[in-house]
Amino acid sequence: MPQDDIFSLISDKQNMDRYQQLHWEGSFQEYLRIVEDNPNVSRSAFQRVYDMIISYGSETYEDGKKKITKYQFFSDPINNGKDAIFGLDISLQKLVSFLKSAAKRYGTEKRVLLLHGPVGSSKSTVARLIKKGIEAYSKTPEGALYTYSWVIKKSDFPDEMIIDTEEFDCPMNQDPLLLIPKEFRSDLEEKLNGSGRAHHEILIEGDLNPACRQIFSMLMKHYHGDWTKVVQHVRVKRLVLSERDRIGIGTFQPKDEKNQDSTELTGDINYRKIAYYGSDSDPRAFNFDGEFNIANRGVIEFVEVLKLDVAFLYDLLGASQEHKIKPKKFPQTDIDEFIIGHTNEPEYRKLQNNEFMEALRDRTVKIDIPYITKWSEEVKIYKKDYGQKRIAKHIAPHTLEMAALWAVLTRLEEPKKANLTLLQKLKLYNGTSLPGFTEENVRELRKDTVREGLDGVSPRYVQDRISNALVDERNHHVINPFMVLNELEAGLKNHSLISNEEERKRYRELIGVVKQEYEDIVKKEVQRAICADEEQIAQLCANYIDHVKAYTQNETVRNAYTGSDEQPDDRLMRSIEEKIDIPESRKDDFRKEIMNYIGALAVENKTFDYKTNDRLHKALELKLFEDQKDSIKLTSLVSSVVDKDTQAKIDVVKQRLMNNYGYDERSATDVLHFVASIFARGDTKK
Repeated sequence: MPQDDIFSLISDKQNMDRYQQLHWEGSFQEYLRIVEDNPNVSRSAFQRVYDMIISYGSETYEDGKKKITKYQFFSDPINNGKDAIFGLDISLQKLVSFLKSAAKRYGTEKRVLLLHGPVGSSKSTVARLIKKGIEAYSKTPEGALYTYSWVIKKSDFPDEMIIDTEEFDCPMNQDPLLLIPKEFRSDLEEKLNGSGRAHHEILIEGDLNPACRQIFSMLMKHYHGDWTKVVQHVRVKRLVLSERDRIGIGTFQPKDEKNQDSTELTGDINYRKIAYYGSDSDPRAFNFDGEFNIANRGVIEFVEVLKLDVAFLYDLLGASQEHKIKPKKFPQTDIDEFIIGHTNEPEYRKLQNNEFMEALRDRTVKIDIPYITKWSEEVKIYKKDYGQKRIAKHIAPHTLEMAALWAVLTRLEEPKKANLTLLQKLKLYNGTSLPGFTEENVRELRKDTVREGLDGVSPRYVQDRISNALVDERNHHVINPFMVLNELEAGLKNHSLISNEEERKRYRELIGVVKQEYEDIVKKEVQRAICADEEQIAQLCANYIDHVKAYTQNETVRNAYTGSDEQPDDRLMRSIEEKIDIPESRKDDFRKEIMNYIGALAVENKTFDYKTNDRLHKALELKLFEDQKDSIKLTSLVSSVVDKDTQAKIDVVKQRLMNNYGYDERSATDVLHFVASIFARGDTKK
């Protein structure tokens, strides 16, 4: 490609109009006209963050008869899902409720939001998303906000030094409306809030920062109190928030206790400017560049907030409750920012046990960010990270699903119901229907837990072991579930967060549970590939349900072929029920369960689908498989000699696995050999 063409790839995409919009400058009077047309430019930081999240839309769904709102913002539409958060809709709903209350000034705007949870549970990701979101929002017309600078020519003030340059930027990016004296603000607030254009109540709260207050006072003195002449020295500018440029977005991370200095939060003296202004007590000779200062109008994140030195925590208390900070040698200064912190469990327990931290606990709203306990949501994490487009090796079907299954199993507490296994509990959480369990039972299962989601392995550990399997030279072109499960098990020996051997043993046992589940899944998959006709299964199911309904209600069944009414076919029903070990003595109970299940769905206006009932689905597939399995003998796969006719049938099954289930040539061959070996062991009935 010629060099000019490469250059044009960039030059053609420039948007000069947008650049001009983002770098707009104007007079104070022009800004007042902007405010009048769009009062939302003067929203508080909490109001702006809340509106930003809402702007991406939401949807409501039901889970266990509980309405949950999913906010699309947390799917990271800004970066095409790079930092998307899965399975934490309830926690994120609480976070948005906190922001909504703060936006309406109901009290939470005076609190620190504390995200609490185990390592690797997405606490940092939530904070990072909010920071990226508010940065992007400030570049949109809907999220526009403004600040100002002082423009003062030295020639106009030959006898006094007001600023050392001809332009002095507001060091804390404050709203120009703060230049309006307090006695005149109520009239403007009434006008703005009465216009009907404001999303929230607009209040002009706070005072100028010490440096701007000093300049304002000097100009007022010079002009003998004429405020209109003072604001002629004000140049209003569009404010674009940026974490990299430290404008409106701050991040503070505790360092070694001996090196911590509270000026990192509230600013420090600029010794070079003392020569200009003559005193270190002059606010114009002070750098208002602490994290609280630069984060004004936006968001400040405290990483591992509870590791902060006590001196820092005092600053945090004032910043949250009073919205004020105390720079060294200067009066309390107003701030307007959303304070979000995150911490892990050990640090939070220390906070609870420290009686000197009661004030902080009282000013904190804690939101738990647990590990995911819904299998299908955990799978999304690994599919996002290991999509086939960026992985050289083929990842066999169910590999990521089995890794996710094991991860979620480690996080669940053993069910208190004697007739329920941990794997069944996981499936109930995932939305699978089991006989004898309703949505109400699932809610009770969740309520019976104490620490579910706060223990277990993190997604990071699973990602590390999947990566090991991918780079292992022994796994030439494909990795399968057994390779990853073996990696997960091998890594337990040196896992730094597993504190005792009993826990390690439990995790190993769960590896066995997952391997057995995988066997069951691939056996079903091969059976489906052989049957390969969903319509036949649905037809068999409809036939079975017709006979069960007639049987339980003492009715007859119309023969579609002869047109005559006949007694329910017990032989047909038993041929299906026997596939899942329903004894003769229990057949009536099982058939009633099926009809009750269908009736319960009908009450909720839901349609019965055999795929949502695991036991019935399995029975139907086994019945159809048994009817057709003689057409291909899988056990012949383990033989070194396969006749031409059988090989052709095997190739058809293999092609179905590739077309319908995501296998490649190698993994389809491997899974067929694996399932054939199970059948060869005589495991068919099992």
